[in-house]
Amino acid sequence: MGLLDGFTVLDLASVGPAARASRILSDYGMRVIKVAPVVAKGAKQIDPVFHAYGAGRGTERIRVDLKSDMGRESIQRLAAKVDVIIESYRPGVAARLGVGYDHVKARNPGIVYCSTSGYGQDGPYAQWVGHDINYLAVGGFLACSGRDEKGLPAIPGATVADSAGGGMHAAVAIVSALLHRAKTGEGAYLDVSITDGVLNLMSLYIDQYLATGEETKPQSGVLTGKYAWYAVYATGDGKHLAVGAIESHFFRNLCRLLDLEHFSDSQYDSARQEEMRGAFQQRFQSRSRDEWIALLASQDTCVAPVLDIAEVTADPHLRTRAAFMRAHHPERGDFEQLA
Repeated sequence: MGLLDGFTVLDLASVGPAARASRILSDYGMRVIKVAPVVAKGAKQIDPVFHAYGAGRGTERIRVDLKSDMGRESIQRLAAKVDVIIESYRPGVAARLGVGYDHVKARNPGIVYCSTSGYGQDGPYAQWVGHDINYLAVGGFLACSGRDEKGLPAIPGATVADSAGGGMHAAVAIVSALLHRAKTGEGAYLDVSITDGVLNLMSLYIDQYLATGEETKPQSGVLTGKYAWYAVYATGDGKHLAVGAIESHFFRNLCRLLDLEHFSDSQYDSARQEEMRGAFQQRFQSRSRDEWIALLASQDTCVAPVLDIAEVTADPHLRTRAAFMRAHHPERGDFEQLA
């Protein structure tokens, strides 16, 4: 039994943050009814195995033409019976389609209605279109990211804005609104901006600047690459290690095991960081990644392997943690996905 059994979500979104929120809520037990548009004749359909979040997880799917009176009425009837609606139209579109918050609230006063959008329902950027990279840009994330080989802000390897700034942000807001409804009987309208969520992820640096005027940039802070002991290093087999030995006892353990104890009292010495970085890199080049992991990972050094996606799916720790699950597709058969 899931922790959120008994609640039903009507998901009017397709992909992106809203779909991620639905998947989170579904994993905790909510029933999710995902509404897809009617496919135009000759149009290519998206394969749910690879593109629809929640595939094989019990998510129900229906197709509705919201541009027709019958389609709008069917959504209104469903909306009267559910607990949560999630939509990701551009601000104002849901209302024009006749499925906005005011339309739904008239039939279901207790509805928790969540609008997810890139920049929020109001403000100068509200009508801007965008994707993950855009929200990371406006929220300050890209400016603090490492630089690529051309000196440009590096594109993250994960959809940080969509997943954390949007999907998790929306899921937390929805559960909070349901708790509020349980106490008061009142529904809620939730304006979830992905960019607002990115600001929350950047709170450490934004709060620092607002309080002190000190601006964090790449290579300027502990977590943005200033120090040799918080960095990524190449190993002798062309793979990589992530080193995060912030605490002094972890740093000393690392220096001892690397036979670099002459750095033990220089952890924060800015003048020695490049020398230290070079020494670390030379040591790590002398063995393979997995040899270093066998030596360092269990010895309180804050060292971990940089795994590629194929390695992630085969990793024994993640397998032990049941990180993956079996799912079924009516045409393609059984397959695995993240649990």
